[in-house]
Amino acid sequence: METFVNKRSCTDDAPTISQRKKMKLKREERMKQEEDAEEDEDAAASEFSHPVPWQKIEAEGLDCDYALLFSKKEADHLFNHLEEEVMYSTGEEAKVQVFGKVYNIPRKQATYGDAGLTYTYSGVTRLACPWTPTLEYIRDAVTKTTGQTFNFVLVNRYKDGQDHMGEHRDDEKELDPLCPIASVSLGAARDFIFRHRDARGKQSCRQIEPVKLELAPGSLLLMNAPTNTFWYHSLPVRKKVLLPRINLTFRRILLKCKK
Repeated sequence: METFVNKRSCTDDAPTISQRKKMKLKREERMKQEEDAEEDEDAAASEFSHPVPWQKIEAEGLDCDYALLFSKKEADHLFNHLEEEVMYSTGEEAKVQVFGKVYNIPRKQATYGDAGLTYTYSGVTRLACPWTPTLEYIRDAVTKTTGQTFNFVLVNRYKDGQDHMGEHRDDEKELDPLCPIASVSLGAARDFIFRHRDARGKQSCRQIEPVKLELAPGSLLLMNAPTNTFWYHSLPVRKKVLLPRINLTFRRILLKCKK
């Protein structure tokens, strides 16, 4: 009895020329997709991977870092967006308490941040409004550059050089002492002055020179610990400044203080 063996050549299982072309196209398409995905990841990772040229500012008990985070063009673009998005405080929220007396704030203010956060300073407690798209963008840029995370921002708008901010320290108990305060400036350049707590007023007990800076549009100033323990800072009146300025001070509020 004959036994028939089904013999198949190796070509029987081999893909046809048409199939091979399809397989090659699929493989190339998959490789292209993988390359595109890698490029997207690299772009996201490298957006702020080139370290900005930091300038170290130091004195006794003062530790700050200064850099230009945004170009003048982008800074102007962000300023215009904030002009449309930010809603500033009015009425009682536009006042501060100093040594028991209530004063109108000589600038516009607003507070934004994570849901439910509040911040108390100058005798007034303010609730954070939800982040706007532009504030989120700037916050994320600061985070990518510094490696620090922030959940709150205080927005100050100065209509011109007449609007100002008096000497004070950002040393409220709600603030995380391990996190620097990140100050982003947009709009007009303004002078910014640090003064040591032992060298203030008529009762000063030491002669320590103040530290003076000009905060350019697009700049980022990091106030690291223990700066706000020993140094007061202010934005003085400058009558020759005719243009508006927006300043954003990003902070990290301790959640355990919000029970």
